[in-house]
Amino acid sequence: MRLYFPVPASAGPEGVLLRSFLRECRLSTDLLRAVKFHGGGFEAGGRPVLANQRVWPGQTVSFALPGEEGGCEPDPSIPVRVAYQDFFAAVLDKPAGLAVHPTLNYPGGTLANGYAALRRAEGRSPVFRPVNRIDKDTSGLILTAQNAYAAPLLAQHVEKVYYAVAEGELPLGPGVIDAPIGRRGDSIIGRCVTPEGKPSRTEYTILKVGGGLSLAACVPVTGRTHQIRVHFASIGCPLAGDDLYGGHRDRIGRQALHCARQRFWVPAGRLAAGGFWFETPVRLVPVTVESPLPADIIALFS
Repeated sequence: MRLYFPVPASAGPEGVLLRSFLRECRLSTDLLRAVKFHGGGFEAGGRPVLANQRVWPGQTVSFALPGEEGGCEPDPSIPVRVAYQDFFAAVLDKPAGLAVHPTLNYPGGTLANGYAALRRAEGRSPVFRPVNRIDKDTSGLILTAQNAYAAPLLAQHVEKVYYAVAEGELPLGPGVIDAPIGRRGDSIIGRCVTPEGKPSRTEYTILKVGGGLSLAACVPVTGRTHQIRVHFASIGCPLAGDDLYGGHRDRIGRQALHCARQRFWVPAGRLAAGGFWFETPVRLVPVTVESPLPADIIALFS
């Protein structure tokens, strides 16, 4: 797949160095090097061009995305629900109980294995590039990059909303938990609120209460490990089912946490002639993807 970047009139009659133009095109340094050394290099007006040479208005700079190797073992038995997909991004809707990618404890049978099988069936690279991750027993949306150009762009800015069910009936309306989070003792997994931790902020709105529970829409302003789980436990309201942080599993068998919305930005342009043609300077446009609450969380209030 080739990417095409028309050189705009703003480059002026003297043109612009290719390396400077590529920065305006939002190429990462890693991708620039990969194209230079492993991807066949850059072209302008259909001819090879080097980073220290000039390109001119009216020309189109293009390059092929370098080939990729690796990725985890494809496993077509793992169902993968794609909530959204374009040339740059794919958003996967993960069920609770499925690990995101292989680890020491989960060497296979993960979302990444299922995604690799899906990609291979489509004739594309099985490399899995999650921009964000959620815990095995958390459900909901995971943003992934479709290629090496998109990965750093998507990672720059993502807005996420989680729905959480906390034990205890909190006041309806907005609230904030602003408390530093760090490791809990010698635990590799556990976290806690501690003065020695990293600054952490969770903004939330209590939407519904009943039966000793509160439904909260949560925005993790920072992105610490287990942030929402730790913050609600720190105010005496652990998430239902979250026995790692004091929650009870009598009504749900996992932490009641669901990533329900993600908003991110992708470059503007169009697919044509075997490649993607960008607007230059590259302009980013927002995309919002949502996932409904799963049945086990809905059942907590029924």
